[in-house]
Amino acid sequence: MLDLDQAARPSLLRRLAALFYDAWLIAALWLIGSTVDTFVRTGLGGAAGEGVHWPLQLYMLLAPFVFYIGFWTHGGQTLGMRAWRIRVVNDQGRDINVAQGLIRCLAALLSLLPLGLGFLWVAFDRDRAAWHDRLSHTWLVMTEKNR
Repeated sequence: MLDLDQAARPSLLRRLAALFYDAWLIAALWLIGSTVDTFVRTGLGGAAGEGVHWPLQLYMLLAPFVFYIGFWTHGGQTLGMRAWRIRVVNDQGRDINVAQGLIRCLAALLSLLPLGLGFLWVAFDRDRAAWHDRLSHTWLVMTEKNR
């Protein structure tokens, strides 16, 4: 268990750097999904651009949620967060659960909507908390440097 009062909080720049790293991984997941969709469509005798695209659209929508929630609930870090020594924890300093992860993802969308103001809020907040940190009762903390 982590003492949140003593834990260092990541800066806005560090958070954005981790998001940038993770964006490349999500783009790769999307590329894999669209490639599989193309192979399945052409394998079934259709053309890649015709027909209903609901399965692909659903995959594109859910892949980031599954990515983030999966990493957050199993170790508290995505690969980008690991590179920048950031970890997400709950109010008690433990790993978050699936419900908290889902709330955090949805709240992050709300933080993004008004031109990213919910993310930029970190620069002004005394606890370096974004809107989605407060809404989901989860917190980003700095981890120890591995030797």
